[in-house]
Amino acid sequence: MLRVHTEETGSYCDGMSRRSFVQIGVAGMATVGMSDVLRAAGTSESRRSDRSVILIWLDGGPSHLDLYDMKPQAPAEYRGMWNPIATNVPGMEITELFPLQAKQANKFSIVRSLYHDTGDHFAGGHRMLTSKDMGVSGANTEGRFPSIGSILTRQLGARHPSMPAYTAVPVASSIGLVPGYFGGNWLGGQYDPFQTGGDPNQAEFRIDNLMLQGGLTMERLQDRRSLVNALDRMARRADSDRQFVVRDRFDADAYDFVTGERARKAFDLSSEDETVRSLYGRDSWGQSTLLARRLVEAGTRFVTVHFGGWDHHWDLQSGMESYLPRVDKAVAALFEDLSQRGLLDNTLVVLCGEFSRTPLINDGGNGGPPLSKGSPGRDHWGAAMFCLLGGGGVKGGTIVGSTDAMERVL
Repeated sequence: MLRVHTEETGSYCDGMSRRSFVQIGVAGMATVGMSDVLRAAGTSESRRSDRSVILIWLDGGPSHLDLYDMKPQAPAEYRGMWNPIATNVPGMEITELFPLQAKQANKFSIVRSLYHDTGDHFAGGHRMLTSKDMGVSGANTEGRFPSIGSILTRQLGARHPSMPAYTAVPVASSIGLVPGYFGGNWLGGQYDPFQTGGDPNQAEFRIDNLMLQGGLTMERLQDRRSLVNALDRMARRADSDRQFVVRDRFDADAYDFVTGERARKAFDLSSEDETVRSLYGRDSWGQSTLLARRLVEAGTRFVTVHFGGWDHHWDLQSGMESYLPRVDKAVAALFEDLSQRGLLDNTLVVLCGEFSRTPLINDGGNGGPPLSKGSPGRDHWGAAMFCLLGGGGVKGGTIVGSTDAMERVL
């Protein structure tokens, strides 16, 4: 069970596939295509709300002490290589490598007392992404429970019928498993996230699934849709079951997704103002985060953004000094952008990984001579970890829970 201790305080070791979302068959909409996915999801206007989620997933396990819970008074072998800095919230400090987030701290809160007591990547990933244990581990990696994103989209569907309800940018990868613990599992593959693939920072980035297949033009698609409609009308005369009315609605949603402009515009990062693109950072992580904002703005319910490579058993210094400035830029820009667009109150932003890293810094040898792998690192730690949350009604500028100098939850 996942637990959060809320006592009041003062202040990877493992790869990737694509998932097709839209399928156009030889007779128009295929028998098993987008409309069937929508139909299975059971979306309806009465069940849709205006809330969205953006989950930024730090795959591999980010260090608690080196990001959002610095321990400057701890012994040298525990406290890490960087200093804390003040934020725009009195009493809240974060790493000096997060100067941009420090200016946005009033928009988010940090849980510092999250724990699940496992240092197993797969066990931790399953707990964090599904909220369940169910015996998942490195020896038994199969997903046992639907992801939180899958459950939300099953219950609520997309916020707009022309948009996918659940999207992963660029991949849905949890400890190398695709879609892994982001998937629908026993709910069914129709609740897996649509994966964009590619690198959103590349000039040629595009979503192949929005392209018509096999030379099918829009005109030919419309002709074939007319044929399907004619066949449906014939069948309706023989069967007045209400299912035909339901089918019409789902087919219309799928057709709108393929032929309409909404999704294509949302996925088209080249149309975004260059100043905004630079604000997020001109790298894959920054542009993936920007794309997440565009998707929730257009009507997607749940977007997960993949930031991989956090398994720093050694050479922690070069890893953090490469990764954290990019995270800082993307996360700070997301909060600022959502706020300026009036989207923050209805968009929950979550930043976390499967577990944290040990408070005791190792010798950087990983079994070999000290420092033979570069600078020291940290190993797996599930006894204390962080989760950043902001927007979506979450009160900003708050620290929830605390740990001692040895990273034990108080």
